[in-house]
Amino acid sequence: MANVNFEHLFTPLQVGPMKVPNRICETTNTINSSMAPGLIDEHFIAHHGAKAKGGTGWIGSETWLLNAPFPPETPPEIGLAVGFGTPWASYQNPAFLEGKKKFCEEIHKSGAVVVVQLTHLSAVWAPSAVPVIGAQDYTPHVLGEAEIEAHLNILADAAAAAQGVGADGIEIHCAHETLGYSFLSPATNHRTDQWGGGPEKRIRFVVEALKRIRARIGDSMALGIRISGLEFREGGYDNLQMREMLYMIGETGLLDFVDIDVGHCWGAPSYVPNSYYAHGEFRDCGKGARVDLDPKIKVLFTGRINDPVVAEDLLKNGYCDLVGMVRAGIADPEFAIKAREGRLGEIRRCIGCTRCIDEASEPVTFPYTPTCSINPVIGSELRWQEQFKPAAQKKNVVVVGGGLAGCEAARIAALRGHKVTLLEQGKRLGGQLVLAAKVAGRDSFEDQIYFEENEMIRAGVTVKLEAAADIATIKALKPDAVVIATGSTPRVPHDVVGLDQSHVVQGWDVLRGKVQTGKRVALISQEDYYETPCIAEYLAAQGKEVTVFHKSVQLGFEIARYSVGMVLKRMEEFNVTVKLNLVLSKVDGKTIELSSAWGGKTYREEGFDSVVLVYGSVAQCDLYDQLKAEGSIAQLYLAGAAWLPRHMSESTRHGANIGLAI
Repeated sequence: MANVNFEHLFTPLQVGPMKVPNRICETTNTINSSMAPGLIDEHFIAHHGAKAKGGTGWIGSETWLLNAPFPPETPPEIGLAVGFGTPWASYQNPAFLEGKKKFCEEIHKSGAVVVVQLTHLSAVWAPSAVPVIGAQDYTPHVLGEAEIEAHLNILADAAAAAQGVGADGIEIHCAHETLGYSFLSPATNHRTDQWGGGPEKRIRFVVEALKRIRARIGDSMALGIRISGLEFREGGYDNLQMREMLYMIGETGLLDFVDIDVGHCWGAPSYVPNSYYAHGEFRDCGKGARVDLDPKIKVLFTGRINDPVVAEDLLKNGYCDLVGMVRAGIADPEFAIKAREGRLGEIRRCIGCTRCIDEASEPVTFPYTPTCSINPVIGSELRWQEQFKPAAQKKNVVVVGGGLAGCEAARIAALRGHKVTLLEQGKRLGGQLVLAAKVAGRDSFEDQIYFEENEMIRAGVTVKLEAAADIATIKALKPDAVVIATGSTPRVPHDVVGLDQSHVVQGWDVLRGKVQTGKRVALISQEDYYETPCIAEYLAAQGKEVTVFHKSVQLGFEIARYSVGMVLKRMEEFNVTVKLNLVLSKVDGKTIELSSAWGGKTYREEGFDSVVLVYGSVAQCDLYDQLKAEGSIAQLYLAGAAWLPRHMSESTRHGANIGLAI
């Protein structure tokens, strides 16, 4: 156990009438944990309840969308986009409120408090006709006086409903392209009437909402707002202007707390800072507000805080009174208990990849299952509660491959009581994480490697490094079950002439240090996630002149909105040239020939010292095929990228599920 004195982190705090048992907060998020869209079901309760049971003191769960009333002529697709396809807000649905009541009861059993966030989105309506960020062809409806009045009353009604189901606090969302934000920001509020102009008028909507809510709920609940400390938007407010507005709002005596982050939904940074940012990088926004405000108003700061030691430092040095740690709780719902008990090495630390919020904000299907790159249980809490139990029959298990899929299969199998041996041909565990961690901004991936290494010891897995596995080696261990998690290998195109030249190399080999490139590099890309921009930046940081030739209409197409802005910004900062819709056809010395991905027009580019291929990867499953053909292993599994190269989250979950099934 680590000897860490968390003098502040686990000290209770009075926030208005609400007593928070510790300073760790799950700020409100949109993870979409319910399997019944628009309602609160057992999956929702299990997901957020796990954090409360794990020691988190403040549970914000998921926002209440108040996108009502819709005008009679509102197209159905608008309702689907912002209100789960219904013409009413969530609090107007008795079934939703009944679910929320059960939720509050469950959270209170763990001693945590429940704070409800009330959210109006500005995609449909706003104070002024300013296009929504990220959708510049979409201009919202401008609110009239009667509509503003209706929205204020909706906020008060929703707060009363939250009080009725047993919530402890109310937070009005005034950041991230919400209606409250659009009134506060000079970038989105161009009104010249009583609702816009100087800061004293731009705050009026928020102040009026606070007044009406307080009139309805009395002094029985904590009341606060969420606000961006910095917009990072042209024409928006800076931190000093935010502090001025916040001070004026605080002077009304209506606030018990303020929840501060930075950025917005799009761009760099987004309000969900990824791994390219330092832990708590924008902490000064919290400290500035804390200095300005009456001490009775507590400041919650959130923004890439995944470590209890960092959280304690923020509290100790006066940056905030409470810390928001949403993704920390997604990666490990029990991190608070582990920190309190000094089990820091057992904490699975969020790696800042933003996979959780990226997928939740743009789900492909409904119902949607939340996901995490490193925690396989997220979104499947109920199933794991039922199925994670000691194995009925103890088996001898061999796992080949120490990437995420292999490690998780080994870890879960061992924790269930099996005897597990893991064979890894490399010098350490981690698989592709080892490569990814070499790129700037990805050093946090080392945290997961560290976790898996520790977990192998804790679970009793026998790990053999630099161990080449073949059929004879595996059979010599006399396994009852074998998991092949040999990962993937870079894809080599078969329709390109001239790839056998020495200056044509694979991107993975560049990261491994197996090859060196020349000064001018042509990076040929046919993958849409992080691999291409990471390798491009890696080379550019060495002083290389990098030109990316990418097949698609956008580099990083699969990188969602909360992260792609920072990725593309870094490409610009390193002067990486990007050319789109191009496919390589031939390498002829220092000249490359390409064709348009759409029209077939051909191009020649000259003067490249090296050509780096980034074509994604293909499954490496030869050993599995051999064992299957040989037929002597009763239980044979193919895991992770060896089955199909996918995102980290899918490999993690696949491996863990195999460990559960053995």
